[in-house]
Amino acid sequence: MKAAVIHAPGKVTCDQTEDPSIKDPGDIILKVTATAICGSDLHIYSGGFPPQRPMILGHEFMGIVEEVGSNVSTLQKGDRVVVPFPVACGSCYFCNSNLPVHCEHSNEENYGPEGGLLTDKGGGLFGYTDLYGGYDGGQAQYVRVPYADVGPRKVPDNLTDEQVLFLTDIFPTGYCGVDWGQVNGGETVVVFGAGPVGIMAAKCAWLRNAKRVIIVDTVAYRLQTAANTANCETILWDNGSKEVIEIIRGMTAGYGADVCIDAVGFEPDRNLFDRVKALTNLEKGSIKVLEACMSAVRRGGIVSVLGVYPTFYDNFPVGQFFDKGIILRGGQAVVHKHIDKLLQYVVEGKIVLDDIITHRLPLTEVAHAYDIFKNKKEDCVKVLLDPWA
Repeated sequence: MKAAVIHAPGKVTCDQTEDPSIKDPGDIILKVTATAICGSDLHIYSGGFPPQRPMILGHEFMGIVEEVGSNVSTLQKGDRVVVPFPVACGSCYFCNSNLPVHCEHSNEENYGPEGGLLTDKGGGLFGYTDLYGGYDGGQAQYVRVPYADVGPRKVPDNLTDEQVLFLTDIFPTGYCGVDWGQVNGGETVVVFGAGPVGIMAAKCAWLRNAKRVIIVDTVAYRLQTAANTANCETILWDNGSKEVIEIIRGMTAGYGADVCIDAVGFEPDRNLFDRVKALTNLEKGSIKVLEACMSAVRRGGIVSVLGVYPTFYDNFPVGQFFDKGIILRGGQAVVHKHIDKLLQYVVEGKIVLDDIITHRLPLTEVAHAYDIFKNKKEDCVKVLLDPWA
């Protein structure tokens, strides 16, 4: 089969690989009909999460069930499903506590309570290196899906792949940011990052009846896409965080936002000073966006962290966190907890997901797709890959 294989940072190619096979009676084999590149994939591509071996990327995918393991009871060949990006067993303590990303059984090699840099990680993730289970991803023609009675959801025939594909990750992730922010009506929500997750968070803020939604980004065309698709106000970050924070306070009677959402993570746009600072502190990337959220949120407000942070940072503003009484919440999205409700929102037409797609390319052009997505070329916001084109 054809598959997108990461060989080294910056090197993704479309290779001929072996077809996946059933390894456990609870598995299915899925024929992938649509897949996408996520911002989290870029952390592997850029070397932030360097791959330990060549492996198939991708955790946003859906398709048609091709083969069914003997213990699978909820699916049959021919079913069309969308698959959450976390791999969850459905029966452990954390799965039963609506925390499937902390599944005890899907990442047995590297799982643990510490949340360390190279060990004691959480549950398994599709296409996300051996640290998270070593599962091949879905940027391929076929993919093995374990625990098939737990994750995949059947989708209505009257909805296209593009209408439902983002239920895999970015829509539930955006929703988690808003849910963790306790948005229930009347709040001012500021989202840092006008990428796919940030735009979804803005859309979800409206779903939860926010009073005002503002997106911050360093790239003008991404802000324009956010304004067009999420009907939000925008702020261009071009003169540093201090100016952005003052703008936000000026828009909120000096208080700051009720909720700030970090949809960027540890690899923001950085200048030479930021890079030297990280090198001096032996840190990977930067927490500049998280720091901006902590300043821009009001006293007693909430900061939701959706962007990935893989390591420790000595300069975390714990004094500001304490003095302002900030509530801080973050992590991988608990997709399984929300996906059924979110699918219903799509069915009822309460939210549109596919309007952020800017590029549709065949899987054979995956190297070009990663290049334009990472380097923000061709006004790229979201890339869909067709495994069969």
